[in-house]
Amino acid sequence: MTKLELAEMGRHGEAVGQVGGRPVYVPYALPGETVEAEISGTHARLTEILSPSPERIEPFCPHFGECGGCQIQHWQADAYRQWKRSLVATALKNQGVAAVVEPLIDAEGEGRRRATLHVAKTPAGVVAGFNAVRSHAVHPLDYCPILVPALAPAPRIARRIGELIGDCDVAFTASDMGLDVDITTRRKAPPELAALVHSEDLARISLNREPLVTRLLPDIAIGAIRLRLPAGSFLQATQKGEEVLATLVIDNVKKAKKVADLFSGVGVFALRLAASSQVFAADSDKPSIEAMTDAARRASGLKPVDAKVRDLFREPLMARELNEFDAVVFDPPRAGAEAQARQLAKSTVKTVVAVSCDPASFARDTRILVEGGYRLMRVTPVDQFAFTAHVEIVALLLRG
Repeated sequence: MTKLELAEMGRHGEAVGQVGGRPVYVPYALPGETVEAEISGTHARLTEILSPSPERIEPFCPHFGECGGCQIQHWQADAYRQWKRSLVATALKNQGVAAVVEPLIDAEGEGRRRATLHVAKTPAGVVAGFNAVRSHAVHPLDYCPILVPALAPAPRIARRIGELIGDCDVAFTASDMGLDVDITTRRKAPPELAALVHSEDLARISLNREPLVTRLLPDIAIGAIRLRLPAGSFLQATQKGEEVLATLVIDNVKKAKKVADLFSGVGVFALRLAASSQVFAADSDKPSIEAMTDAARRASGLKPVDAKVRDLFREPLMARELNEFDAVVFDPPRAGAEAQARQLAKSTVKTVVAVSCDPASFARDTRILVEGGYRLMRVTPVDQFAFTAHVEIVALLLRG
């Protein structure tokens, strides 16, 4: 055992100490604590808290500490919020970008409306849950308190699927029409799998994003617009998170007449922006683009929405294409949008709104834009992945 004095919280939600001049990361510990831990390389397993932080609180979930789904339920709310805001500020500072980061916006809402559970057959039977801490083993769950109430039966349904198909991943989305279930597996679907749609009152069940049985076509509301969800499609984790992000995007775009929404997904920004702006949307996922086009066609009162399938990592919009827009919104995956940011930096677009789920790639892309002549005007962190190290960001950049 090694005694450690912990000075700060790392960006992955692990408290940081020093051994021999090198950092050691301790899950479930807090800054200011003195602990004993078993050390392996740069990581440690907490064995005893010798001097607890006054900011330590009791976790609300009995699975915390074994399930890897949450990293931080044991930290007082104000300290947690300050740390999460600092993740964005530190990432920008590391890239040499000066910015004032606004207070963190809570967007947990009723909980997460989507979750992917891992399913495994074990000698003790079929288990379903999230990965255990620092492991690929599945930590069995009977329920998860951070999910919306509609997802309460998800672990039980996942186990039933595992009994029929074996090891797999099961993605659940709570749509307005019921649970949408997509199974990722290399195995073929047994006939009994389809019956689950009716016995469990599911909206749809799909295999590797291919619909198997649809009882009710899953959809969600985007304002007054109804969006039919493609199987296994990406959706913001919480409904409140989507609404907060969209409100920030619209506020930052203001009255731009022609807007590009890049890495648009199913169009949760594009369809809202089309209430007052002509919109071009692009994403590499064909089903998402088709769903957005369908939703725009069925809606009334929207400005034109031109949605295209395009891999913006390999084929970003070039500066000459971007110059026709008054504003550009981009919301890439965690890797960020480096290639697209470099073209934006060469463009004459007046307003850029950057949305991100990763502070490091966000800061890199922001530096590229600032070096290209943009001014970083506003940075807003949003917390829809409560109790984790993940943070969403919306930033406004203006040219000139």
